[in-house]
Amino acid sequence: MRSIRFMVAVVWLVTIGSQRMFPTACAESLVSSVADVKTQLAIHGVKEIVFAAREDGDDGHWYANIGYWSYDANKMLYGKGGRLCKYNVESGELVTLIDDPLGTVRDPVVHYDAEKILFSWRQADSRVFHLYECDLRGENITQLTDGEYDDIEPCYLPDGGIVFVSGRGKRFVNCWLTQVAILYRCDGDGRNITQLSANLEHDNTPWVLPDGRIVYQRWEYVDRSQVNFHHLWTMNPDGTNQMIYFGNLHPGGLYIDPRPIPDSAELVFINSPGHGRREHSGHVAVVDGSRGPDELGALANLSDDTNYRDPWPLSGELFLVAKGRQLMAMNRRGHDIPLFTLPESFGDTVNLQEPRPVIRRQRERVIAPRVDPARTTGLMVLQDVAIGRNMDDLEPREIKKLLVLESLPKPINFTGGMDPLTYGGSFTLERILGTVPVEADGSAYMELPANRSLFFVALDENDHSVKRMQSFLSVMPGEVQSCVGCHEKRGTTASTVVADPGGLLALQRAASIPEPMSDIPEVFDFPRDIQPILDQHCVRCHNQSESAGDAVLTGDRGPMFSHSYVNLTLHQQFVDGRNLPKSNYAPRTIGATASSLMNKLDGAHYDVKLSSHEQKLIRYWIETGACYPGTYAALGHGSIGGYQQNNQVHEDKDWPTSASFSRVVAQRCTACHQRELNLPTPISMSDEIGISFWDFDVTDKRFKFSRHRMFNLSEPQNSRFVLGPLAEGAGGLGLCSDVVFADKNDGDYQDLLTHIEAGKEYLESKLTRFDMPNFRPRDEYFRQMKQYGILPDCFDPQTDPFDVYQLDRAYWQSLWYRPQ
Repeated sequence: MRSIRFMVAVVWLVTIGSQRMFPTACAESLVSSVADVKTQLAIHGVKEIVFAAREDGDDGHWYANIGYWSYDANKMLYGKGGRLCKYNVESGELVTLIDDPLGTVRDPVVHYDAEKILFSWRQADSRVFHLYECDLRGENITQLTDGEYDDIEPCYLPDGGIVFVSGRGKRFVNCWLTQVAILYRCDGDGRNITQLSANLEHDNTPWVLPDGRIVYQRWEYVDRSQVNFHHLWTMNPDGTNQMIYFGNLHPGGLYIDPRPIPDSAELVFINSPGHGRREHSGHVAVVDGSRGPDELGALANLSDDTNYRDPWPLSGELFLVAKGRQLMAMNRRGHDIPLFTLPESFGDTVNLQEPRPVIRRQRERVIAPRVDPARTTGLMVLQDVAIGRNMDDLEPREIKKLLVLESLPKPINFTGGMDPLTYGGSFTLERILGTVPVEADGSAYMELPANRSLFFVALDENDHSVKRMQSFLSVMPGEVQSCVGCHEKRGTTASTVVADPGGLLALQRAASIPEPMSDIPEVFDFPRDIQPILDQHCVRCHNQSESAGDAVLTGDRGPMFSHSYVNLTLHQQFVDGRNLPKSNYAPRTIGATASSLMNKLDGAHYDVKLSSHEQKLIRYWIETGACYPGTYAALGHGSIGGYQQNNQVHEDKDWPTSASFSRVVAQRCTACHQRELNLPTPISMSDEIGISFWDFDVTDKRFKFSRHRMFNLSEPQNSRFVLGPLAEGAGGLGLCSDVVFADKNDGDYQDLLTHIEAGKEYLESKLTRFDMPNFRPRDEYFRQMKQYGILPDCFDPQTDPFDVYQLDRAYWQSLWYRPQ
């Protein structure tokens, strides 16, 4: 067995030193006297301040200031008016070091020796940002990185390297139309670029802590809210030891631009409200890292105003900040005073960004590398799966194995929602790697693929899910990583829970490689893998004419999903994380074990008994997020209504004869239903509201009359929109209190039917959907596959054969770590 040294992840406890505090009078004078501010800056050795000037990004999201829109590669997101400037505090002189009105300059960093500046620059003739250095005169400009992807937000490392954020990860935001940037590092001259993060969403604003770790913003959501978990994390400069620093247990707020406050255990950062604001604007805030990652009392907003950016701490009482066009100083009480305002000649759309003092800084501690670049895997040691928060209902040694899942990156995306991947649930496809055993003492020891976004589901002896991660972990090549338990408090160390870590049963053998499940798909596709089971066992009672329990489980197509998928969702037959700002569920309250569908498969539900293999398929479809398509090629395509295209909602205006449909609805339906339901109309065909949060009742008229249930685009004559108001004697369902259509000869009935038939024709001949034989994805999907090198530039989707499932797989595999 491979001999390893057992290493346990610990929380660094930094003793709070004597924090440098200013007398109250001096702090108060900060808001009234620029002269006093300049005096304090001189005490700290600050004579000059470097900053960038540029327009804000073209989108309201904090991250959408690089790259292009998915639907239009020519619509760029960056602002222009780029300048790198130096301001002399004593004289007030402004020197423009780099002036590129059609370019963009951002993220300046002054070197430890205060003799050069590292920054990100998109030159006027370029679409992408790269890293550059220059001296303090703006001369000796050296380009460090190149290529077709953006490199931004650099930071010098104490070992001579550079950590930065880059679009080289080749992925799109799971819930928006822009590219993702994640953490990388390189040598000081730009060579040996190495990926540090496996995140599917953005990493941002890395900086070095005094102990040598990197602190940064990490946005992530594994089967939970898309807009509530973007907090502070740490890693070593080689990407090992990735760990929460503060906030991941608590939803809300974007924590970004962290900087350590000298002589303290605190960080200053921007607490940007909600899902974050343009260019990181928010409260100036501090957090005491010595109090651990979960103590909300450790965080305090210094400012009430939410329009500040880019704080730099000179002490615990003095901070440089940017606000609009101004460079400002702020004290601990949030009082500020302007030091400098951009001249009018810069243009009224250009703001001051990222002020940095030109001062010498002491290099932080250098952490020795813990990676082995020749390896493609890393090792993970789990001491006791039963130790952790919210584990009180766990039976002794109930957990027998861990299901290892991988969240899969998106090659492109077209919407701010999760559709059509799910109806209010997961935003990503999830791949089954396999299972690893848990020993009798609760320990596990496994070998995992390096630099992939992985998470675990704890299973009992019957493969029932007991506990589920809703965050991801990754290991670097050759890394040995460990954790104490399952969702354990991060202040817990090995010494407090096990006398001899080396005596763990799992460490008495070789590391387990996840054992694949060869009899089920790695990535599920509902129409391909689940619908045949429903066809065989369920549709005889759950069809359009006999919908037991008001649930139709046929595979007929609605405007976006099949009727069966919609009804399973609306009737809450599976329990996923939805889009809820919640995580760390109690045992057996999320996943297949908590799903009522699983209780209807073994004969207890009207003698319906599925084979063990069929039950296994449904079980692991739920555990992998209960997605509808099994390919990202389905995104942005095959849906009528409620979809974003060309930055506009793609409604049923492309569905012919909508005028007659509107007239019939207005004249024959709204007299009874105007206030109690939201009928599909040509104005808005979207009805996601509420579905994401499991706060709805399927009998609520909003969902009872959902467009996904009302329209049948496989068999228009079986649509509830025409069967419901049609008299039973005429072959209808007679659902209306008064008969609306006595027979099918009614002209209004025919208008409704004609409208739905036109939708069927439009879907089949023009749109197409991923499960149709003539399906062809959007051109942008192929564009990205060419850019990523998955398809050759000469590929023509009109004439060349393709398999979207194989293309997705090739794309994912292209991102796997391979030794140089």
